[in-house]
Amino acid sequence: MDITYTPIGYFKTPFTALENVPIQPTEAKSAEGIIEVFPEFAEGLKDLEGFSHVHVLYHLHAMIGYDLMVKPCLDAKLRGIFATRAAKRPNPIGLSVMRLAKVTDTSVVLHGVDVLDHTPVLDIKPYVADFDRCDADRFGWLEGKR
Repeated sequence: MDITYTPIGYFKTPFTALENVPIQPTEAKSAEGIIEVFPEFAEGLKDLEGFSHVHVLYHLHAMIGYDLMVKPCLDAKLRGIFATRAAKRPNPIGLSVMRLAKVTDTSVVLHGVDVLDHTPVLDIKPYVADFDRCDADRFGWLEGKR
């Protein structure tokens, strides 16, 4: 089965090399980026400016291949890829919650950007605490690491 997505736009960020990209949005609170939305999708930005945060799904275009076992940044032990947030995944899809600063006719300005410049954006969804927040009570191998 083939699955095809069409990007709705792309990121403009200060991160032009993979080694400079913060590992999570929490490590990049002051980093600003812009999603330039393609004209044919710009109408979909209507009413987004009323939200403080958004979920952004994007294609990790610079990742080549994947590893099913990885050493995450907070651990020295090999872990299964699906128990980590590592980028080299079978389907290179990134997901971040970012602070929404401004919406224009064709762009979205964000803070807490942890994405490589020119990364294709697949979708933007508003973060809604009543729907998205959960009281997690288990943190697996990350327990006590942060």
